[in-house]
Order: sequence, then C-alpha cells, then structure tokens
Amino acid sequence: MSHLNNAGWESAHDAANADLIIINSCGFIESAKLESINAVLGWRKLYPNKKILLAGCLAQRYSQDLAESLPEADGFFGVEDISRIASAAHDVCEGSIISHSSHNTGHRPLLSLPGSAYVKISEGCNNRCSYCAIPLIRGGLVCRTIPDIREECRALLERGIKELCLVGQDLGSYQSGGCGLPELLAEISSLPGQFWVRLLYIHPDHFPLAVLDIMEKDGRFLPYFDIPFQHSSAKILRAMNRNGSAESHLALIETIRRRLPAAIIRSTFLLGFPGENEKDFCALVDFQDKARLDWLGCFTYSREEDTPAWSLSGQVPQRAAERRKKIIEERQVPITEHMLDRFIGKRCDVLIEEKYHEDFTRGHRGTEDTEGMGDHIFSDNISPEYLGRLYCQAPEVDGIVLVSGCNNAQPGDLVPCTVVGRRGFDLEVEA
Repeated sequence: MSHLNNAGWESAHDAANADLIIINSCGFIESAKLESINAVLGWRKLYPNKKILLAGCLAQRYSQDLAESLPEADGFFGVEDISRIASAAHDVCEGSIISHSSHNTGHRPLLSLPGSAYVKISEGCNNRCSYCAIPLIRGGLVCRTIPDIREECRALLERGIKELCLVGQDLGSYQSGGCGLPELLAEISSLPGQFWVRLLYIHPDHFPLAVLDIMEKDGRFLPYFDIPFQHSSAKILRAMNRNGSAESHLALIETIRRRLPAAIIRSTFLLGFPGENEKDFCALVDFQDKARLDWLGCFTYSREEDTPAWSLSGQVPQRAAERRKKIIEERQVPITEHMLDRFIGKRCDVLIEEKYHEDFTRGHRGTEDTEGMGDHIFSDNISPEYLGRLYCQAPEVDGIVLVSGCNNAQPGDLVPCTVVGRRGFDLEVEA
C-alpha cells in the first residue's frame, strides 16, 4: 500500500469507487486456495467491468496455471518483490502514472483495527517442516535490519499506535540465531512511551529464552506467546521434520509460566498428518491436558504438492482427521474458559478498538472458526459501549472484551479497566 501511495494511487473505502481491486491471496492449504479463487469470482460477479489483480502467495505459486484457468483476474502479482506492485497495477490498468517517491513503512496505510499495527521483521523460512509450502512460495529466511525495524516502530508510535505486533514465519529464527530477537527487542525497549509489543509465531525449536529477561524488565512486552507445537508424538514430529517432543514442549511451557506467571500461551495442533494413528492422537490429547494452553487452534493436514510430506505413506482419511480435530476443540473449551476465569477481578489495560453495536455477533469480528466458539449474542444485563482487547487476546484470533463505563474513550486508547465477568471466551470489563 505504501508503494502504491507513493506511485500516486489512493485507496478507496468502497470498491464501487475503485479502478483496481487487489485480492491478496493465500496458497498455504487447499481451503485457503479455494477461498482466494472464490474471492476473485465473487468480486468479478459484483464488478464485471473493473480490473482485478490477484496478488500474494497463490499468485506466486500458480501464476502460470491461473493465467490459463482464471480469466476473471486481469493480472497476477506474487511475493518475490513487492516494490513492483505499482508497475503491476500500471500494467493491469494501462496508463496510471508511476512516480518514484521514497518508501517509509512506518507511514504506510493501516488495515488493522485502531491502535494496533503489524510489523513484519522477516520473510520466508528455513525450518522446512515437511508439510509446509511456505519455503516453496516465499523462499528462505530473509531478515530486515534492526535499525530499519526500530525506525518503523518509532514512526508507528508517533502516529498513536499502542500495540506493535511483530510477525514473521518464525520470530525465533530472526537473524538466524538465538541473540537476534532479544537484540531487536532491546532496541525497541529504548523507545519512549506507553505501548504494547506482542510477539506472534515463535517455533518451539528456536525459542530464545533471553526474551523472557526483557519481558521481566519491561512490562510493555506482553507475556503472550504464540508457539505452534503442532503435535506431541515424537514419531509424528520427526515426520514433520521438527525436533521437539512432548517433554521438551512441556518444559518450555513450565519455564515460561514459572518466570512470567501472567503468561498467555497460544498454540496450534495439526491433525491427520500422514502416519498419525490412534496412539499418536492419544499422546496429543494427553499433552493437551498437561499443557493447559490458554488458546488453541486446530487444523487438519492438507496434502500440498512438492512438499516432502506429499509422498509419505499412511495418509489419514479426512473423516478421521476431522473427528480428531473436533475432539481436541471440544476438550479445549473448558480449559480456555478456566484459564480466562483467573482474570476476573483483576485491573488491566484494555485496548479500545471500536464502538459496540446492538447487532454485534462474534462473526462480526472474524474470530477463528477453528476455536469452536461459534456466534454469540451477549446477555441483556450488560450495557457495553466499546469492544476491545486485553493483553491476553491477540487481534482477530482470540476473544474480545466488552467495555462499559468509559463514555469518553476513543478507538485506539489504552484504558485501565476491571474484569467483572466472562461470557464464553469473551470478558466483560468496567472502566
């Protein structure tokens, strides 16, 4: 979006007013591919005369095939060099003027909810998990420099951003060593002001314990850890080309919680990986019971061509994988509810995101279906004014809080509140 703005384009709030519709696609698993293609078909049906550019991972991986099979898209743009997006838009629309302004990521347009911004610190991945197509699409690990990231964070904070979400395929691999991420966090810690720093996606095999030192010293670094364990069976983990075990995963969880008692741990489990039998599944259930994860998302194995797992024997029937996924999700509900109950009565900062509307349901916020939460309309005995999040809730994927008693708040504010109740996976707070 920064490159397009610098080239003279403006973003339109309504697609009806746009000359070009850019669809950012995912090519990670089969369901995401279908969703991306359906998005193209849907926008083409709505706007038969507008230009459509399919961008992102799906376009990167299958551009030649899609050029022949998806005429609804006027062009395709991958992920190898995003600085070329203005040229791609020019080619599709034939005649837009391209300038050469400087590019400052800290002043880019933001698509996140007020007060929060994502900061990508790296691209690609060297882990080579056998099921994963990301290295095929995005290549090996490439890291931004610490000064570049720090400058982006500084510029975002100057704009009033209160939450910096650091993202990458694996933050623990930043600069290919255990000291890279802690060094980056130390630099961000030197920035003044009241704000949150949230770390998303740290591979358990590369978890740098030194980040706990920084979090102990600087409370602005949230004790929220998104650690995709994927499985606990040693056999399945080795087949996934991962080095962990149930014992090492539990030891890591214990270390984090011992040093940071307020820690929140989110993870993902992959069900139905080739060779997974009932014994492996029972081992995962046992791990789930012992780990007591605060948040958990589940997905079933998607067989992706050109990945090492494509040719593995012992492919698990989809029905069996879905059954196991459902069991894990149902078992997780009381665990997460119990973990959330410990916030009741506590005073915490809430990041205000938007005003509450009477027709609000969970689907309005786009929360993961994999959480098994479903739509939920809140009871009549509360009068919330705003929706927001505590530190224990990452954007879009975890629960939310309903905020009452702060009529003068603005979206993007950090407001001290007391947690007074829980509704399913959501919390009620009062300022």
